[in-house]
Amino acid sequence: MDKLNTLIENTQDLVTLIRSARKTDAVALDTEFVWERTYYPRLGLIQIALSDEECYLIDPGAIKDLTPLGQLLYDRSVVKILHDAPQDLAILRRATGATPQNIFDTRLAAGFSNLPAILSLANLIKELLDIELSKTETRTNWLQRPLSKDQIRYGLDDVRYLRAIRVILLSRIIGPKIKSWLQEELNLLNNPATYSGPADNERYLKIKGCGTLGRQSLAVLKNLTTWREGMARKLDRPRGHIIKDGLLVEIAKQKVQSTENLRPKCGLSEKAVARYGTTVCAIITTTLDQKETSYPALQQTTKLNNDEKTTLKKLKNLISLKSEMLGIDPALVGNASELKMLTRTLSLRNDDTPRQLRQTEGWRKSFLDDFFRKEFLRQ
Repeated sequence: MDKLNTLIENTQDLVTLIRSARKTDAVALDTEFVWERTYYPRLGLIQIALSDEECYLIDPGAIKDLTPLGQLLYDRSVVKILHDAPQDLAILRRATGATPQNIFDTRLAAGFSNLPAILSLANLIKELLDIELSKTETRTNWLQRPLSKDQIRYGLDDVRYLRAIRVILLSRIIGPKIKSWLQEELNLLNNPATYSGPADNERYLKIKGCGTLGRQSLAVLKNLTTWREGMARKLDRPRGHIIKDGLLVEIAKQKVQSTENLRPKCGLSEKAVARYGTTVCAIITTTLDQKETSYPALQQTTKLNNDEKTTLKKLKNLISLKSEMLGIDPALVGNASELKMLTRTLSLRNDDTPRQLRQTEGWRKSFLDDFFRKEFLRQ
């Protein structure tokens, strides 16, 4: 490969770099961005490493067409190594138009190699390589130019060690079965639905407080949240800059149908009332006119009876014991909410509409197979 500058600022150099990258077995990738006053992150830098010595920075501000990078992302013959990949994958997909394939997420892999699955990259590198990464640029402005020496060093170090980390993590995994479980999880990253976030009409389920609402208020929240998502995208503003989550919940509770009451009853600012009040009230009125059968199901917190609490305790003990034996992070099996729902599902196994859970399919089902058999035999 022709000698390239560390900072790639034109299409010709990018094509040369990507041509070499596609001849390797694996490349490391990372992104730096600013995400404060926009709906979408503003991409400031893309880092790529072909080896620990061949590390480069791609300037997306100087190169408008990132199609060559997209070709690398989509190339299944090259492993793309990232740490905590989902957000970076979403950003890279939007920047290049290509769907990333054959991803290796070092944060996820750490969880299958007897390490916590929540380790930051700096802590993972410290744990495995005993190298301290600088943290001085964690809140820097990646859109500024020229980049400082500290920014350049920080950016390069974020990808310099990822290839070595991947090799070490794979060597720590106990046996082919655990590696197949990891690969099953990694394969999910080939599908953008895994990291693109919920659909607009399902985002209301992510809002804190939705579980306190009745079905009609929940329908109002759903429709308001769907509208807000479209408005934030159209204006390229953060969701909270339109109307904050807490205010949406309060509006849904009050079901106000006149703009005069939005401020005194719901706490909406005068500016927000002037901009969006008429639309908000129209959405509420339309929702209240809908048939009750169209309202979403309640999202109440799962409450377990005493027998179910006993089952949950047994489930957690099994996960803890088996995870320690196999060298995986128990958090990968399921979070507290999922395990409670799994326990409830087991006790209501004759229900015609059981909730679909990750624990009832794939490697998690295999992991919990002994527990499932015991529970069915017991009852």
